[in-house]
Amino acid sequence: MREMLLGGDLDVLTGDYLAELTMLILGRERMRDPGLGYARTFLRQLEEGLGLAQERGVRIVANAGGLNPAGLADAVRKLATRVGVPVRVAHVEGDELIGRGDWGEGVVAANAYLGGAGITACLRAGADVVVTGRVADAALVSGPAAAHYGWAADDWDALAGAVVAGHVLECGTQATGGNYAFFREHDVRHPGFPVAEIERDGSSVITKHPGTGGAVTVGTVTAQLLYETAGSRYPGPDVTARIDSVRTAQAGRDRVRITDVRGEPPPPDLKVGLSRIGGWRNEVVFVLTGLDIDAKAALVRDQMDAAVAAGGRRPAELRWTLARTDHPDAAVQEEASALLRLVARDPDPEKVGRAVSAPAIELALASVPGFHLTAPPGKGSVYGVFSAARTAQGSVSHTAVLPDGSRIAVPPPPHFQALDDLPEPALPEPLPAGPTRRAPLGAVAGARSGDKGGDANVGVWARSDDAWRWLAHELTVDRFRQLLPDAADLPVARHVLPRLRALNFVVEGLLGQGVASQARFDPQAKAVGEWLRARYLEIPQILLMGEPL
Repeated sequence: MREMLLGGDLDVLTGDYLAELTMLILGRERMRDPGLGYARTFLRQLEEGLGLAQERGVRIVANAGGLNPAGLADAVRKLATRVGVPVRVAHVEGDELIGRGDWGEGVVAANAYLGGAGITACLRAGADVVVTGRVADAALVSGPAAAHYGWAADDWDALAGAVVAGHVLECGTQATGGNYAFFREHDVRHPGFPVAEIERDGSSVITKHPGTGGAVTVGTVTAQLLYETAGSRYPGPDVTARIDSVRTAQAGRDRVRITDVRGEPPPPDLKVGLSRIGGWRNEVVFVLTGLDIDAKAALVRDQMDAAVAAGGRRPAELRWTLARTDHPDAAVQEEASALLRLVARDPDPEKVGRAVSAPAIELALASVPGFHLTAPPGKGSVYGVFSAARTAQGSVSHTAVLPDGSRIAVPPPPHFQALDDLPEPALPEPLPAGPTRRAPLGAVAGARSGDKGGDANVGVWARSDDAWRWLAHELTVDRFRQLLPDAADLPVARHVLPRLRALNFVVEGLLGQGVASQARFDPQAKAVGEWLRARYLEIPQILLMGEPL
């Protein structure tokens, strides 16, 4: 916050503090203390940031309210009094649905994703600080933009443009070189945070403060546009943005212009995020070193399976994975070792506690040669489950609580539109046949992957028109499954985005029951895109000329 406030001119500083896992953490926190449930990090940042923002005339909008936006608003007022900075504080509520409806057993947080209209109302009423609960991430940008320009609720194109800008900003430095496939091309040791300059028509320029690290390029912006999206339509509570209409262009150093964003009325219902306690989980990682790795893994599995089943206390789920990180004739011991991972799950904590940990320790002198673990096994811990439901737009009490304490009911959008399927756009002409070379996909394409509940998305984009002509025809669903065997038996959808020279794949169920369930080694699918880029296939030689491998 300090870096952004001191680094250059701003009208509004936004902050996205919530994620699916965060809501579970806040839900468990609120169970222990009903007065909590918000992101206390925000208050620590405001210790200094509140005065800096007032000096510079910057308003602050953040979803740090989590499950208790009213509580955070009160805490901000107390902080303002303590640091001697008088500010007008407002908040948005109505997303909380935990007591409204039957959401199933064990739910600790049930929150609708609200739009930006409540934020707009608070800012129009003169608020200096606006805190919200669960709103769509991009609403933190579209709400202030609508307040500044006086957009109507059916200014679909303008709202969609601001939503796209908000989506680029929502993950911070992911838009300025962080987590970027071609990170070696830029100095990303300390990338600056992105800034959106939004115009009256909703078009924008993505940039960053002068002198900060990282880079803003068509590539870094494209990567973020593909992140955690799916097809041509990006639905939100206020508007559906057409990702397939987006045009990007370099408009100077560290400046990328986004134009032509089309908007449509939003769907008639809102997404509801449900976070629940899924049960108890324990994990043990056995280090297998040297020769006969497969035989060693089989012995450890047999011994552990028998031990945890003794006395009828076998956990409901035992999952084994063997990562062959070992190399033959290794000069470094770690390089001679493979990792055998056991994950146990059960509703009963006793079945994943000592019932798993004790046998793992007791095998130390009675199993494979060189037996050791990456860490002492623990007692097990609670894991969460995320799922999504839907509720009608008009069924929530979206409310703006203004600085003077008055409450304004925020109406739903004036029109709705179902998310009908769109025809797949035409593919470019294939690249002419020619000599090929076996090389990694990442030599000619970038990728960015992420999570949406139990599903994963992998966006892949080409860096040239010729590479796009090849990629669009080569990277089919079948080829994708071949390159990523984890997806071989799962539903995979491919979406074509020609204006971005990109393909977006959605893999259903890859993440089990969501990030909090830790269903796989990479529980949020953050590295799936890099795994895909590291896979080898036959690539036209002409595309590899001058490309670093």
